[in-house]
Amino acid sequence: MSRSFLLVFACLVLVQLPGCAPRYSGPKTDHFNGKKFINPGQKERSTGSVLEWLLHRDKGPWPEQPDAYVGSKPKNRVEGDSLVLTFVNHSTFLIQTNGLNILTDPVWSERVGPTAWLGIKRKRPAGLRFEELPPIDVVLLSHAHYDHLDLPTIKKLVKAHNPLFVTPLGVSYLPKRAGGRISKELDWNDTLRVNDKLSLTCTQAQHFSNRGLFDRDRTLWAGYLLHTSFGTTFFCGDSGYGPHYKRIGEQAGPAGTIKLALLPIGSYRPEWFMAPVHMSPAGAVQTMLDLKTPQAVGIHFGTFQQGDDGLYEPATDLKQALQNRNIPPNRFIVPQEGRPLVFK
Repeated sequence: MSRSFLLVFACLVLVQLPGCAPRYSGPKTDHFNGKKFINPGQKERSTGSVLEWLLHRDKGPWPEQPDAYVGSKPKNRVEGDSLVLTFVNHSTFLIQTNGLNILTDPVWSERVGPTAWLGIKRKRPAGLRFEELPPIDVVLLSHAHYDHLDLPTIKKLVKAHNPLFVTPLGVSYLPKRAGGRISKELDWNDTLRVNDKLSLTCTQAQHFSNRGLFDRDRTLWAGYLLHTSFGTTFFCGDSGYGPHYKRIGEQAGPAGTIKLALLPIGSYRPEWFMAPVHMSPAGAVQTMLDLKTPQAVGIHFGTFQQGDDGLYEPATDLKQALQNRNIPPNRFIVPQEGRPLVFK
């Protein structure tokens, strides 16, 4: 083994160590074995499968997008029972309803990773400039991966807005590090009443977590049901497809109780490797049906080239999946950055 390789490896280890999550301590459950979190009924992907993917990657094209739409400044507040949804990028959305401003998995950095120079560079600009944000009340964090929990953005949010951060088990140490206000950490099926306008239910997801080389699955991954006067909105977070979505739909109530679902459609190729942790567009359509929701919006696409799917494949494959199930295309929208969607 060459000295240069050892030097590079040592540098990577030193960079990754500060990012490692502290070990979570709590009672054993069907998804926590006392040492780490697990996906019930699912085998963990092997190191061999990771190497096989990395050695045989076949990336689809991601042409430069210098003229991606950047939206105008959103309203300060949206009162009443309607909901205005603005796609910022990746899994970052601004949700405005009943006088509340909520952000999901906020990312405004040019690169996501353990340092400003080591990580994945964005391919498209954010649909809203950070300075254009209205006062942010609540930030929902689905898990600790860098493309969903961006510490530089969290620090800016704390300084500019001082919102309440909601996290799954073990994740709150990161917003705390930035001086953020924290709710109690949530486990799957836990509920939280934020105020008289918003209550939340933490939901199961099928994924994994780490911030460094040595903290695999020390923190939990999750989605959220948002209960407001608009109705129930589902933010999936990051997840593979699984039978838990049918259970979430059944537990939520009759068909249509979940009025709007934000579901991932990108980073799904090659499916033999990605399917356990990233649902395909076809899986997202099945999730929409399992949740019994009349309306879905795509997330987790078009910003960071993580899987081997090309820039336009998620939208193309989603269109085909909807046609295959005879579902009108307007029931599952691929949003454009910065352009608000209004739901009543």
